[in-house]
Amino acid sequence: MNDWRFLFSRRWVAGLVLILVFAVLCHVLAQWQLARRAQAQAEIQRVERNYDATPVDVNAALPTRESYSADQKWTPVVLNGQYLASEELLVRNRPCAGASGYEVLTPFQLDDGDVFIVDRGCVPAGSVTNTAATYQPAPGGEQRIVVRLRAGEPVVQGREDTGSTLGSIALERIAERVGLPAYTGAYGQLDSAETINPPFRFQRPDPDEGPHLSYALQWYVFAAIAFVAYGW
Repeated sequence: MNDWRFLFSRRWVAGLVLILVFAVLCHVLAQWQLARRAQAQAEIQRVERNYDATPVDVNAALPTRESYSADQKWTPVVLNGQYLASEELLVRNRPCAGASGYEVLTPFQLDDGDVFIVDRGCVPAGSVTNTAATYQPAPGGEQRIVVRLRAGEPVVQGREDTGSTLGSIALERIAERVGLPAYTGAYGQLDSAETINPPFRFQRPDPDEGPHLSYALQWYVFAAIAFVAYGW
């Protein structure tokens, strides 16, 4: 029996406490990874449910200019009206064709007078200079277009707006720039953007939930290894 008295020594108990703290930390990190996996799975389900749905009128999808819920992400809506090309804006530091570029935001005035912000696609950084923009302009005249709904973005500290170039898609700020009643709950990514010349169209989101499950299992394995190693 005396051979087991070391179990009550301060050194052994202190070490066991450290192992328990490490195991709890591993559990917390594993649960964090499982939560991220659940978020990724919810996004995949949202894409599968909404992306190829039948387009609906914007007034049916968004009863007010502030309306929008996360479940509506990627929902196609129909807009009737015309582009306000003179109010076009660029959002910097956006992925485009495997590099950094801009997204082109062109306000679209609906037939009822309200303005909806349309993201016409992305352009490589080389398509925009201080003196010219070498990408397809928004078509003039009456248009009927389909866009997929996206939530607006918050104002990001350190990404200040510079002239017609924005740091983020902060819809309330954009509405102030336009000076007309505008939708601030959501904007739309153009479904029929040009595929050959910029702005390049958006690609369907990749249905990949990522390695979160394997990472979660790894954290539990690390906890088990710690106990085995300490016992040995």
